[in-house]
Amino acid sequence: MIVCCGEALIDMLPRKGADGAAVYQPFNGGSVFNTAIALGRMGIKTGFFSGLSTDFFGDSLKAGLQESHVDLKYTRIWDRPSTLAFVKLDNGNARYSFFDDNSAGRMLTRRDLPKLAADVEALHFGSISLIAEPGASTLEALMKREMKKRVICFDPNIRPTLIKNRKEYLARVSRLIAMCDILKISDEDVKWITGADDLAGAAKKWLRAGSKVVIITKGGEGVEAFSKKISVKLPSVKVAVVDTVGAGDTFTAGILASLSKAGKLNKAAMASLDEASLNAALDFAARAAAITVSREGANPPWAHELSS
Repeated sequence: MIVCCGEALIDMLPRKGADGAAVYQPFNGGSVFNTAIALGRMGIKTGFFSGLSTDFFGDSLKAGLQESHVDLKYTRIWDRPSTLAFVKLDNGNARYSFFDDNSAGRMLTRRDLPKLAADVEALHFGSISLIAEPGASTLEALMKREMKKRVICFDPNIRPTLIKNRKEYLARVSRLIAMCDILKISDEDVKWITGADDLAGAAKKWLRAGSKVVIITKGGEGVEAFSKKISVKLPSVKVAVVDTVGAGDTFTAGILASLSKAGKLNKAAMASLDEASLNAALDFAARAAAITVSREGANPPWAHELSS
């Protein structure tokens, strides 16, 4: 099993009502939530660790996970509000307003950390769940507790407008990078963290810090991946892009799914991952992400869509 650890939230997206008035429509979302959904649809045994609310938004998130075959045995469902993310478009640029105080996901503490079964081979962490306290420290504690026993995947998926203390946040990111086996990160996030466009240089630094594989996505320009022994590049899959929401999360799921199916999702294999296995994982992930961007919303593919 792969357990995805982090946020599940409701994206409130701007729409027009029948009378032309501005309204908001709720959609299930969150980077880690999307990755869990994608893994479940790919036929991978998947669990989800976070807090979900007993409100009707929480019911929607719970149903979305279950419909994609995600196991909720590690999920805490309790009487706190769901996180809401309102989006406003200004000249095509998205602005976000988050309502996260006292939320079901954010308020998890170390007392809520689950005891993981022996079949959990990997944990995935990322995005906004690693910003606000106490939840961010709770997830960091879980990663630290499990890093020697299970493969750790980390995707920062940075949302700069939500980060109030850059120095403190970057310190946490550095600690998490040092603990993870797979660092999957976008070129935009590399630049935000390092202040430079030197992808290979950043990857080498993070490999020295502790990561075993660094995978840097570059949108339509493809992906670069590095380990201490190999580096590979892969072009993107050409497709008519409808919506990029959830593409990176699907890519992460594709990497984990491919490695799991190949029997490589263990500490020993990650420490000496061969080029063929890495290329296969990147190819599978790219094909999965291409399907996601070809349709509206974060709608990852099912296994049968990837079998051809």
